[in-house]
Amino acid sequence: MLKAGIFMDIENLSRNGGWGMRYNVLTDLVKAQNATVLRANAYLARDLEREASDYDFRRRNEEYRNAIRRNGFHLVLKIVKRYRDESGDIILKANADLDLAVDAMVQSDNLDYILLGSGDGDFLRLVRALQNRGKRVDLVSFANTSHDLKREVDYFFSGFLVPGLIPVPYGERDRERTRGVMYALYEERGFGFISLRTGLGIHDIQTDVFCHINEFEPSIDNDTFANLKASETILEFDLIRQEDGKFKAANISILNWQNKNFRGE
Repeated sequence: MLKAGIFMDIENLSRNGGWGMRYNVLTDLVKAQNATVLRANAYLARDLEREASDYDFRRRNEEYRNAIRRNGFHLVLKIVKRYRDESGDIILKANADLDLAVDAMVQSDNLDYILLGSGDGDFLRLVRALQNRGKRVDLVSFANTSHDLKREVDYFFSGFLVPGLIPVPYGERDRERTRGVMYALYEERGFGFISLRTGLGIHDIQTDVFCHINEFEPSIDNDTFANLKASETILEFDLIRQEDGKFKAANISILNWQNKNFRGE
């Protein structure tokens, strides 16, 4: 059994589609890699100045921090600082990258497996350093993830596709929606096959879900369809099992993670 540590850059994850993620699923994800969680750290900004003047803001954030703690995570809080730039505008800064990197290096002495949560390419050197120490390093992130970082880690989990990590809404027929990405695409014939996660293990992937351009709501043009695979666009759809046992995607939409409803605002 591997000894594991989780290091989550919450500010980066939340800005890029990870708002509302379920922290217990992160620990389940690590356990599915045959690992026992010894350390679980979450790095989060705290705006003391605004919390002092805005009761509702303070209450919401304290409830959020407590929810993270209840899931077994140690919170490392970075206090927001305000600066004025040359034009007089106020700039807010609360970067916990260095804290995360130092903690991961020091604590890795007693770890075999690291799950890093961030899409920030600045962690590339950290990943290499941990791997050079013999550690397996996997990555979980959402949108705007550094391509170099994804290539460098041992395995990349798209947070949008990890079952249960981000709630998937129900469709009009009260059927829970499914998320996946285009696995194979035949542009000239207007169809392809979607890949989706069926579990938390590396090999828990299904790649045979039929997808046709006419099933998109709202409809998309041929150029958009042709780019779905290369862009690794996240698709939401109803997963239909047909009479012959094969699967198809119906009522397909492109995930809009920037939507206020998706972010729970």
